[in-house]
Amino acid sequence: MKTKGAILWAVGDEWSVEEIEVGDPAPGEVTVELAATGLCHSDEHLVTGGTPVASFPVIGGHEGSGVVTKVGPGVANLKEGDHVVTAFIPACGQCPPCAKGMQNLCDLGAHLLGGVAISDGTHRVTAKGQGVSPMCLLGTFSPYITVHQASVVKIEPHIPLEVAALVGCGVTTGWGSATKVAAVRPGETVVVLGVGGVGMNAVQGAAAAGARHVVVVEPVAHKRDWAKQYGATHSFASAEEAMGAVNELTWGRMADKTIICVGDIQGEDIAAAMSLTGKGGRAVVTGMGNYANIDVKLSLFDLTLMQKDLQGAIFGGLSPRAAIPEILSLYGEGQIKLDELVTRRYALEEINQGYQDMRDGNNIRGMVVYTDADR
Repeated sequence: MKTKGAILWAVGDEWSVEEIEVGDPAPGEVTVELAATGLCHSDEHLVTGGTPVASFPVIGGHEGSGVVTKVGPGVANLKEGDHVVTAFIPACGQCPPCAKGMQNLCDLGAHLLGGVAISDGTHRVTAKGQGVSPMCLLGTFSPYITVHQASVVKIEPHIPLEVAALVGCGVTTGWGSATKVAAVRPGETVVVLGVGGVGMNAVQGAAAAGARHVVVVEPVAHKRDWAKQYGATHSFASAEEAMGAVNELTWGRMADKTIICVGDIQGEDIAAAMSLTGKGGRAVVTGMGNYANIDVKLSLFDLTLMQKDLQGAIFGGLSPRAAIPEILSLYGEGQIKLDELVTRRYALEEINQGYQDMRDGNNIRGMVVYTDADR
């Protein structure tokens, strides 16, 4: 079918909204009519070149929600009319990591930036006669996607689709970084560096896990104010400012857990997080940086003598097929905020404004909500 999509033709370009063609589902695939997509910082890394892709052009977007409209041969447990959320990590349920309960490390993730469909190695999207690579095998910057069944999770139909899209990446990543990877326990002191679309949910997760102190480090003043609505107890503009306060709050023991959710992580952020982390504590690296950046500032002396952990995290260490419905259930019961995370909604044609607002710190999360004009 012919529709619209936001395409990146080269590193450094703006998103170009133009006509694309989306193919029908091959075996194991479904077509989904999307209601909304989140504007995640990870797609900004495509623009800056921080995340490599197999080939251009690229259709961005990996946080989507919508309704299944077509089902290909061999698809199990999905039918037309089902409501689904896209998961930026596919989960086959059969590979060794999936069998061990680590769907976020599914072997199909090896194809994330490969540019072609899992099922047959071809393109589902074309533009100007060229194959288009979909971000994270999804490409939700279009109102229609044709994707592998491993990349979508069925949800209850009463959940509002506009906010359900957020649990496909940002919410689950932040929440799980606190509750699963950091394993925050009641009474602990937690520091969250960066409170955008991911970090704000690390704050929610830490507070829900019973943290006594949730300390936010964020240079944007109104984001520090917003964080208080999600469970932050203290906030500072920089790690240097937070250092003395965390020392005082903990009687010199420093934070039990530190979660780095900076949008474009640098080597210096690791050193700052480790300095804020106390003996036997854990620093969790959730934010993404440039793939070529391999320089990290780290005191190996401190790491050994203080027995600290430095732990990476993808999708918050959670399994998409379990975590997405669970978090949406918590939302339905009023135990996690989703609606409030969306600070502005955009038409697809406004996507570049949405990303400028993200760069300027004006949004926790911007959303493209699709209308008939986008289709």
